[in-house]
Amino acid sequence: MLSVTALPTINAALNGTSALLLSLGYLLIRQRKITAHKLCMGAALGTSTLFLMSYLTYHYQVGSIPFAGHGGIRALYFTILISHTVLAAAIPPLALITVYRALRGRFDRHVRIARWTLPLWLYVSVTGVIIYCMLYHLYPPA
Repeated sequence: MLSVTALPTINAALNGTSALLLSLGYLLIRQRKITAHKLCMGAALGTSTLFLMSYLTYHYQVGSIPFAGHGGIRALYFTILISHTVLAAAIPPLALITVYRALRGRFDRHVRIARWTLPLWLYVSVTGVIIYCMLYHLYPPA
């Protein structure tokens, strides 16, 4: 059985994996490798879904962890955290709409929304890893 204390590390790994898959998927579509692009983006969606399930499970059981840093690093942490949280709320509907348009063959509309979805999703994935590092490694709870 997996301990709940392992979930933050798993969440960071899932976020990092999602960022890598999103980046690879972008490179693949730029090379017109459509099937590989679809596989990468589907894997990114699956990885992000697993992340969300794990994240909700952890916070349901543990709650919030206070940030232990002080001074300027505290302001930086909360700036990253707030922007991450606000944008993270937008990612599920954006990602689902983007995928829906691709599956329907509406590639003109797919590309229009993907131009917003991809950078926001990448930002959320990368800042999720940064938040994890700051909260659990640079300034661990006492």
